Amino acid sequence: MYALIDANNFYVSAERCFRPSLQGRPVIVASNNDGCAISRSNEAKALGVKMGQPLFEIQRNFPDAGIITLSANFTLYGDMSNRLMGISAGLGPEQEVYSVDENFIGLAGVRGDLTARAHRMRERILQWIGIPTGIGIGTTKTLAKLANHVAKSADRKPGSYPAEFARVCNLAALPAADLDAVLAATDLGDIWGIGRRIGAQLQAEGLRTALDVARMDPATVRRRWSIVLERTVREMQGQPCIELEEVAAAKKEIACTRSFGQPVTDLVDLVEAVSEFAGRAAEKLRKQDGRAGQVLVFIHTSPFRANDKQFSKSITVPLRRPTADTALIAAAAIGGLKAIFKPGYRFAKAGVMLLDLQDSAVEQCELDLDDPGSDRSRLMTTMDALNMRYGRGSVQLASAGLAGDARRWAMRQALKTPDYTTRWADMPRARA
Repeated sequence: MYALIDANNFYVSAERCFRPSLQGRPVIVASNNDGCAISRSNEAKALGVKMGQPLFEIQRNFPDAGIITLSANFTLYGDMSNRLMGISAGLGPEQEVYSVDENFIGLAGVRGDLTARAHRMRERILQWIGIPTGIGIGTTKTLAKLANHVAKSADRKPGSYPAEFARVCNLAALPAADLDAVLAATDLGDIWGIGRRIGAQLQAEGLRTALDVARMDPATVRRRWSIVLERTVREMQGQPCIELEEVAAAKKEIACTRSFGQPVTDLVDLVEAVSEFAGRAAEKLRKQDGRAGQVLVFIHTSPFRANDKQFSKSITVPLRRPTADTALIAAAAIGGLKAIFKPGYRFAKAGVMLLDLQDSAVEQCELDLDDPGSDRSRLMTTMDALNMRYGRGSVQLASAGLAGDARRWAMRQALKTPDYTTRWADMPRARA
């Protein structure tokens, strides 16, 4: 048995925790450089604002709607996500963090009324951190994901499903006839694992609903489509095929790339940007206890600026031996940057990618004549701990420059809210 806990409009909800005046108003959170909408309140959705819609288009189409736009505050969202996951873990003995706002909970061995338990968990999350959630329960992860969709839809769109499914939906507790009715009311495109291409193929075969998919023959699905779709069908039939991943699988590549808030022409500014990107990538690498054998760095101009000369180039720099040391990775990235940089161009984006990743348990026994013998892993651990406690960028390489909006390559975040939970100066003050 599984449950999926999913935060509602997570970025907007996180902002509303500290600005109650946003409740009931159309709010959107913008992507990097304030480009497009990546989170929308229910009120903004009701107006017709689409996910990924450019801000200029929203401003043009809804000039008098009173839409409030905020720049993405990923430091705040990351901290609120950690709190959400910590509370959610109390629902059952096993947990898989699926995304920044979603996590699966294994309910094996949990006794009592699971629906009532889920309602209590939802109320606890709302009371403790102010984030509204939807909870779906099913005998498989796919059915739990579908139940979560039902719970949210019944809450946001009255009449789409029975009202008793709003906010918490337990498909495992339904009689077979009621379960079939829910599946018959659900489009097959709402099933986790069925994308547009496969969905179009199934519709061409006359299938329309989740119930149609659940009644497919798994052997035929495997023969005509793939083992992946067969697994989805079996999960829809109540046969668990996707286990919880308590430890996330290590990534084969780690990248940190950003578009600049304004065109960058100087090598010094690019070095600062690449240094910071290398530091962030190295931090991600250490979180999965890995080492990188190669570093790729790239820079390019904007293809959308027709009057600018175009330039795009990348280079892969091999490391002497696999490492997760920020200084060594940044040095390789900067060396690669200097090798590909050409003056006279207005660069719009740069990035660092770590390749040839391996587990830190794999020891490298060759002699390194440049190694003074000191253990830098403790230094990296300390740096990560300080940045976790005091906010990203509190401790970084000197080559990354001074943190702040003064950096010419920094993203546009004109509407960013304070880092309420990770920066002392931004801590909210309550006045009685």
